[in-house]
Amino acid sequence: METDLHYLELLDIAQRIQSRTISSAEVTRTLLERIGTVDGKLRSYATVMSEQAMADAKQADTEIAANKIRGPLHGVPVSVKDLCWTKGVTTMAGMPIYRDFKPTEDGTVVEKLRAGGAVILGKLQMTEGAYVDHHPDVPPPINPWDATRWTGVSSSGSGVATAAGLCYASIGTDTGGSIRFPSAANGITGLKPTWGRVSRYGSFELAATLDHIGPMARSAADAGAMLSVIAGVDPKDPTSSRQPVQNYHAFANLGIRGLRIGIDPSLMNEQIVDEPTRRALEAALEVVRSLGAEVVDIRFPDTARAFKDWVQLCAIEVAVAHEQTYPKHKEQYGPSLAAVIEQGREFGAMEYQHIVLRRHEFVGRVQAVFDDIDVLLIASTGVAAPTLERVSKIGEDEELLSAMLRFTCPFDMTGSPTITLPGMPTSGGLPVGFQFVGRHFDEAALVRAGGAVQSVTDWHRRHPRV
Repeated sequence: METDLHYLELLDIAQRIQSRTISSAEVTRTLLERIGTVDGKLRSYATVMSEQAMADAKQADTEIAANKIRGPLHGVPVSVKDLCWTKGVTTMAGMPIYRDFKPTEDGTVVEKLRAGGAVILGKLQMTEGAYVDHHPDVPPPINPWDATRWTGVSSSGSGVATAAGLCYASIGTDTGGSIRFPSAANGITGLKPTWGRVSRYGSFELAATLDHIGPMARSAADAGAMLSVIAGVDPKDPTSSRQPVQNYHAFANLGIRGLRIGIDPSLMNEQIVDEPTRRALEAALEVVRSLGAEVVDIRFPDTARAFKDWVQLCAIEVAVAHEQTYPKHKEQYGPSLAAVIEQGREFGAMEYQHIVLRRHEFVGRVQAVFDDIDVLLIASTGVAAPTLERVSKIGEDEELLSAMLRFTCPFDMTGSPTITLPGMPTSGGLPVGFQFVGRHFDEAALVRAGGAVQSVTDWHRRHPRV
């Protein structure tokens, strides 16, 4: 057991810790040692909280011994993206401008993880301000499957650490695809909840109406367990939803017989997705059919205008998020983040209002799709396992940019929940992701669909050799 301890699924290690087969302290120590051994070459952590993690693990063991189990995460080591405030611990959001920022309180997500008994190992590296590139002074994380491949953005450290056995799950954020890209690139499961399902209080903002916070884990059930702990209304975040929180991981074992799964065949052809992605979608479709789901052909609304509107709206909202520090500290910003802020500052009120109106129309068209289906099966990105060299040219390649974003940013515009799952890998064994999309606040259906697929496939049980 010890050899593969770091690659166990969250609910599996939780059961062992809470049954006292192994202690939280022993598991936490093992992962901290692994971080010390492995992360020097992967660079997934911005800050490791060793002393606090060990203290929290020992407290968890004491509580568990007294049969005071707080929930599915009690005693389990997890990590958080470095834009989540952690009391007294540096929180940089990938921006050297914040290298000395130590919050005086935990963000709500961190507070809820602690209340659920989770052991927080540390803060995970990310792109500058959660935008597209790492700051020039911040060495980016390395993909554990292949150092020449993209790690996904912006939750790059979350994807790498979770895939490489450096935590059992992590927190990521998604504004245009930043839970889904690193989940697909690193071969893990990422759940982007409905906008407002998880409080954003105490997290650095990128684009307020597009930002989502969610779990990144090794299975749909694990992601569901994380969501059950971090979701819910928060008085500190008036935009957080009052919809009741469910025991999401319980849905992973319900099967999908009779579930209506929508597929748009036009979004699976070679003009839209590459060959490995098409193969992964076809394999997933075959699995859901074999499990008794009803597959329904649909026509998904055109996303081209929504994609363009996302680019402009994101720029505007990023400019607002940074108005206290930009252009005042312009010289401390990296080129990509500075450029999008400059772009956002140039838009006028008329342009903004047109975007808002078109966004409402697009939301309505997407919601109508779910009159006839329960979940949508779709690619998470049109390009599987892209190389770093290829991604570096994305700003010059409109086709590549569209292929990468057409399946992600529209669902940030709508605020829809999605779950990204590892699919059939490339012929070279690299990860390929696909996603299910659901109705607002029906994350349970996504966990159900993901859990069913993962009950009969081993795609999510593949691990990099690190």
